[in-house]
Amino acid sequence: MADDAPVVEEVAPAPVVTETEDMSVLDALKEVLKKAMIHDGLRKGLHECAKALDRRSARLCCLAKDCENDEYKKLIRALCAEGEVHVVMVESGKELGAWCGLAKLNDDGSVKKAVRTSCAVITDFGEETRALTILLDFLQKQADEAEL
Repeated sequence: MADDAPVVEEVAPAPVVTETEDMSVLDALKEVLKKAMIHDGLRKGLHECAKALDRRSARLCCLAKDCENDEYKKLIRALCAEGEVHVVMVESGKELGAWCGLAKLNDDGSVKKAVRTSCAVITDFGEETRALTILLDFLQKQADEAEL
């Protein structure tokens, strides 16, 4: 009767693999934008961004360098300065639009068509990730250098 007892094998947990490679600031920004979009904390376009910045609910602002309208840039920068929100400049509006989910993807995951957006504002970062830490450290270093 003692032989009928079930045998329980202990399985060692799989080792946790940590990323050792350095993540660039743009890669971190992409990941933070995706997490914010998942947690409904991302605002895109002038109207939504201006409302979020005016309400002081914005935590981070992304602005495209290739925006042709200087009044648009001036408005966003002024609202960011008023609310003490960090501004991250991105090279292309199409790139920013793709990062914000305003793109159609091919079957392999590459961008087929992206809608251009000149501004995106994060109101809720979502969960605490390594990418968020990298991005916030970068912004803190920039703020420290600007004070000097």
